[in-house]
Amino acid sequence: MADLRDWLREVEKREELKTIEGAGWDLDIGFLTAYYWKQWRDAPNLLFDKIPGYPPGFRVMSNVIMTPKHFARAFGLSEKASDKEMMAAVRQRMPEWEAKAKDFAPRVVKSGPVMENVVSGDAVDLERFPSPKWHELDGGRYLGTGCAVITQDPDTGEVNLGCYRNMVLDKKTVGLEVAPGKHGRLHYEKYHARGKPCPVAISIGHHPLYFALAGVEFPLPEYLLYGAITGKPAEVIQEEVTGLPIPADSEMVIVGWCPPGQVRPEGPFGEYTGYYASKGKREPFVVVERVYYRNNPIILGAPPGRPPNGFSYLHALMRSLVLESDLRKSGIPDIVGVWTHDSPGYLFITISIKQRYAGHAKQVGLAARHLVRTGLGARYIVVVDDDIDVTSISDVLWALTTRSDPEKHIDILRRVRSTSLDPMIRKPAESFHNSTAIIEACRPYEWMSEFPEAVEFSPGIEKKMMAKWGKVLP
Repeated sequence: MADLRDWLREVEKREELKTIEGAGWDLDIGFLTAYYWKQWRDAPNLLFDKIPGYPPGFRVMSNVIMTPKHFARAFGLSEKASDKEMMAAVRQRMPEWEAKAKDFAPRVVKSGPVMENVVSGDAVDLERFPSPKWHELDGGRYLGTGCAVITQDPDTGEVNLGCYRNMVLDKKTVGLEVAPGKHGRLHYEKYHARGKPCPVAISIGHHPLYFALAGVEFPLPEYLLYGAITGKPAEVIQEEVTGLPIPADSEMVIVGWCPPGQVRPEGPFGEYTGYYASKGKREPFVVVERVYYRNNPIILGAPPGRPPNGFSYLHALMRSLVLESDLRKSGIPDIVGVWTHDSPGYLFITISIKQRYAGHAKQVGLAARHLVRTGLGARYIVVVDDDIDVTSISDVLWALTTRSDPEKHIDILRRVRSTSLDPMIRKPAESFHNSTAIIEACRPYEWMSEFPEAVEFSPGIEKKMMAKWGKVLP
């Protein structure tokens, strides 16, 4: 059973952990987390202890799974792989994970480390835990940022894990900010339509793979995918109050009910777009009935912020592989690569193809816009040839500026879905729409054979030169 403490021991052994003592919850932890983002490809995991006003051992951990090598480690991939190689490795394993997932249903156990402390009813006090105020203009303290919010579809029984932020509203209540269309929101809306409160469990600290899977719209249930990736079923406890399955090895789980027809002020919060775009608003909330936590619990923090940073990299990689998988399943031929860069969400997507027919590039761009699983996404979709490295923004800009004519190769889709996090929508707004530019940055199919040749070495010459000089090259 792998948990956050196993991860902590591993990064400490590899000298990839920095422990900071004495940082306060009010901006200190948030500032130091953001400071190390600037080195994000080599940033250490951060562990904050001896937080003023809290017992030693009540800790906060941040910058977890925010570098390429940590992503690779969590998913069992080579830590030396480039972004392109990482995508290729995941692409190869994804069908295997999907095929195996049904064989890795969570294993229900009677107890686990999360049961070391159980607090119920009037004794619940969320302010006993060092929830940080992550950003300067945040509307409050956030217990859940690297969290996994667990809900269940009342019709199908399917369990979902989603990463939705949780602002501490008072000792027994946390906000539940979930964008339209997300599984967690669909679940509580189904309960509320029946006049019933929705059961909710929120895991606050867990193995980073849970956070990675909860943060992206995978087509498979997260518990099953976790088992397929790790090769071991997730161990869960059937929680007594809500009946929801919670990770047995979580650092902390809070459980309760999201009541119908009730909202409370929530936010603002510095979001992954790099803006406080949604400002403060009124959102549903969870009335907490019970708290489970380990001795010396660790809050897993993953606050977003202005990209590029480790948070945006994690989402770029995860969302790229999901979109690529969906495009390949659509039946459109010769999808070579997909990358969402380090822009927030899916706002800038590049897709490389091996052109097979006239209209191929536009077909791919339109399909990608349809398949994007999040509301705020696909501001720009750029389709390029297969000689372009989609993970290289320089390559993409070269193709964009030399293989596209703005008059002929840009199509704009209007009034497509967006969310309140969109900084280009003036607030307040009654509905949320944006537009998408689909840019064909491929050699024109009709005269592709006449297009000027690129200045580069052929694969044969490159192979010959590498054999001759590879030993002295960096």
